[in-house]
Amino acid sequence: MAKKERNEKRSQLFRELLAELKPTSAAGLQGSLKEMFGGMLEEMLKAELDEELGYEKHDQTEKATSNRRNGSYEKQIRSSLGEQTLSVPRDRQGLFEPQVVPNGVKDVTGIEEKVLSMYAKGMSDRDISYTINDIYGFEMSHDTISRIVDKITPKLTEWQSRPLEERYSFLYMDALMVDIKSDGKAMKKAVYSIIGINEDGKKDVLGFWISENEGSHFWLSILDELKNRGVKKVFFACIDGLSGLEEAIKTVFPETIVQRCMVHLVRSSVKYIPTKHYKEFCSDLKAIYQAVSLSAAQAAFESLKEKWGKNYPGAIKVWMQNFSHVEQLFNYPAEIRKMIYTTNMIEAFNSALRKVTNRKAAFPNNSAVLKILFLRTIDITKKWTAPVQNWAIIRGRLDVLFNI
Repeated sequence: MAKKERNEKRSQLFRELLAELKPTSAAGLQGSLKEMFGGMLEEMLKAELDEELGYEKHDQTEKATSNRRNGSYEKQIRSSLGEQTLSVPRDRQGLFEPQVVPNGVKDVTGIEEKVLSMYAKGMSDRDISYTINDIYGFEMSHDTISRIVDKITPKLTEWQSRPLEERYSFLYMDALMVDIKSDGKAMKKAVYSIIGINEDGKKDVLGFWISENEGSHFWLSILDELKNRGVKKVFFACIDGLSGLEEAIKTVFPETIVQRCMVHLVRSSVKYIPTKHYKEFCSDLKAIYQAVSLSAAQAAFESLKEKWGKNYPGAIKVWMQNFSHVEQLFNYPAEIRKMIYTTNMIEAFNSALRKVTNRKAAFPNNSAVLKILFLRTIDITKKWTAPVQNWAIIRGRLDVLFNI
C-alpha cells in the first residue's frame, strides 16, 4: 500500500473516531482515548485466549481441548494515559499466559525507563514523583523509585567488571569530588574515572572508583584491575598530577608514556599571580606549550622566567619542576601533542557528571553515587559513535611511533 493511500485511510479512520467520540477539548479526547485503549487491550486479550484454546467463545462445535474459559479477573495497569482497570480473561487449567499484558506486569508504558532517564539527569525523587503524576496521573512513592533504580545494580556490576580491550592508544584520568554520607555525616570523597581511546579512535569510560584517600596504593589497585580486565598495553596516559598516579602507571604498564596536563600546570601556577596579570601571564605560558618546536618552547620559557620570575617566583617554580613534561611533548608530532597536552576530554565528561551530582545535597552511600554516574554515563556515551577528530592521521602517527 502506498504511503499516500495509508495516510488517507488513517485520516478517514480519525474522522470516524472523532465523529463517534465527539470530544470538545484535549482533556476530553484523552479521556476517550483512555477508554478506547483499555477496551482494545481487553479485546486483544480475548483474542489471545481464543488462540490458546483453539476456539472462539460460544463456539458449539466439538473442542480439541478439555480446557475452558473461566471468567475473568480485574487488573490495574498504568499506561501513558493514566491508571485504569482491565478485565483479563482466564482459563480453568491456568495455562493461559497473556503476551499483550504479561502476568505480573502492571506498567505498559515503559515507565521504568523514563524514571531511570529522569534519575540520570539528576532529578530528585520528589521531582520524579511530581513529573510522573503530572504526565500519567498517578503517584509514585520514594520506595517505588528506589526499587526501579536498584534494578540497574546488576547491570552496573557487569559494566564495572566487563572485559576491556587489549590496547588503548590514550588513557585520560581525572577525579571529581562528591558529598557522600558516612556515619551520619556528609564528607567529600573523590570519584575517579578513566576514559580510554581504542585503536579505532572511539572513546569509552572504563569505570569509576571511589576513595577517601588518594595515593599510589589506591592507583595500583585500579590499574591492576584494568590489567585483570584485559588491558595489556597503553601508549599514552594523560594525568593532572594526582598523587602517586605516575608511579603506579609505570609499575603496572612500564612502557606507557605519562604526560602531565598543561592546563593543570597553568592553574597551579596562576595561584601565585594577581588577577590583573592573569591574561598576560597565561598568554606567555601558551607560547611555551603551544610552541612549534622544543627550541622555541625553551626560548619562551626563558623569556617567562626573565619577565615574571622576580615578582612571582612561586609561579615560575611550578614550571621549573615540571618542565620535563613540557619538553616531552616535543618528542611527538603535532597531532599527538594535541591529544596529550591536556585532559580536557575527561574534564568535559566530569563536568557533565557534576550536573547531576551537584543537584544532590549528599548521597546516602557509595552505591548511590555509582548508580547515578552509571546512568548518566549511558546517557552521555550514546553520542560517542564517531572516532575522535582527525583519527586517521593520528593513527598513522601512532603506527610509526610504536611500530604497529
